[in-house]
Amino acid sequence: MAEQPIVIIGGGIGGLSAAIRLAAEGERVILFEQNAQVGGKMSELRADGFRWDTGPSVITMRHVFDDLFAAAGKRTADYLTLTRAEPLTRYFYRDGTVLDATSDLPRMIAQIEQIDPRDAEGYLAYLAYAARLHRITGKVFIYDTPPTPASLFKVPLRDALRVDAMRSMDAAIRSFVRSPHVRQLLGRFATYVGASPYRAPATLNVIAHVELNGGVYYPRGGIYAIARALARLASEVGVEIHTNCAVERIWVEHKRACGVQVRGERIGAKAVIANVDVATVYENLLPAQAVSAGYVRRLLNAEPSCSGYVLLLGVQGKHERLAHHNIFFTQDYRAEFADIFAHGVPPNDPTVYVAITSKSDPEDAPEGMENWFVLINAPALSNRYDWTANAPRYRDQVLATLAQFGVTPHIRAEHQLTPADIARLTGARRGALYGTSSNNPFAAFLRPHNRGRGIRGLYFAGGTAHPGGGVPMVTLSGGVAARLLLADMRQGRLK
Repeated sequence: MAEQPIVIIGGGIGGLSAAIRLAAEGERVILFEQNAQVGGKMSELRADGFRWDTGPSVITMRHVFDDLFAAAGKRTADYLTLTRAEPLTRYFYRDGTVLDATSDLPRMIAQIEQIDPRDAEGYLAYLAYAARLHRITGKVFIYDTPPTPASLFKVPLRDALRVDAMRSMDAAIRSFVRSPHVRQLLGRFATYVGASPYRAPATLNVIAHVELNGGVYYPRGGIYAIARALARLASEVGVEIHTNCAVERIWVEHKRACGVQVRGERIGAKAVIANVDVATVYENLLPAQAVSAGYVRRLLNAEPSCSGYVLLLGVQGKHERLAHHNIFFTQDYRAEFADIFAHGVPPNDPTVYVAITSKSDPEDAPEGMENWFVLINAPALSNRYDWTANAPRYRDQVLATLAQFGVTPHIRAEHQLTPADIARLTGARRGALYGTSSNNPFAAFLRPHNRGRGIRGLYFAGGTAHPGGGVPMVTLSGGVAARLLLADMRQGRLK
């Protein structure tokens, strides 16, 4: 009789990462994905002669992908062509200022001096501060298993006192730079984890180090090329991938995950890794008698991260003012995050992000046209805003915002994704892109563990589990889940 497989629920990047690492260690792995293609939130749409990435658009931390391919004895370069984006992002402000964020430090400093000469030194000090945060927190909060209060003892006392968790990101940024323009640019990195710079702990300024010091990458063929590459690698190392197969429930016996149900059929498993929102799993896939009602309530009641509203536009003409990545800033950044997190409504005056992959891959749009991915940070789903009724009006509001910057696209093709669509397509509870909110100084300790609580043989990979959201982080999450599972098997903890 064949050995029972390890079953992975969900073919997002976290699930693929876990599958590859387990198969590379000789384990039999079966992956079930409910959609027609793998990738999870990393997806693409091809229509009307255009191609759009519909999820992540910024890739950092190249070494994370190199490590994953190396675990399977492969090289990233044989599967992906990763090119550096330059500028990293082009920022537009309401007063007409335009700043190209760049890893070219002399060029970046020259631009900052044009805005406020006093901030040149402050920006350099901020970069050093962010790099220090990465050095101190990386081992404990990013690259290792989920942290506990005891984890801090791995950090020298002098460094532990410099983690800077008790003030906000914005408060830390203000201590380095004076210009509202530079403060807004640096505060934007809170949105990479779906948080507010006015509430998220200053520790999360580490994200700025990853991008400003480490650089931004773009895979030729689009961001979705990463999902295709990982699916190819997974198949080569023996992972069985089944698409259009939604897992209906996880079977639990004697407090151990022992299989899944797919299309009414029970499939045995020696362990299960869920690459699905942790709250969704506990609420919908596990038997009620197998879980702690209190823990489920805590998951369901936790403040969610933000969601997003997306317009996919096929645009006539070439817009030379725009780069691959563009940000059009609101005049009042604090009000934007108050709308999202305090009022539960999309921003009245939103910051607009526009990514145009046809700047790097001309074949993503017909000749003489461009493909625009337009993203607005939006609140997670609630009864305070009805997207079905209000999406058309909000679409017009977003375009009116761009018009204030003199950007008026001549639209030839159009599609949209609301938070409700994101929830339906990805299983993200309430459409929250990053699970629970990071607007808490203890968020790293509160994020769900990669080991399922109270159920042996159940593990989690993805943006709602440790270490958090973003493509490199969910890749790491899959690695953590795989390592914990293998360790538990070797030590007999699954029996």
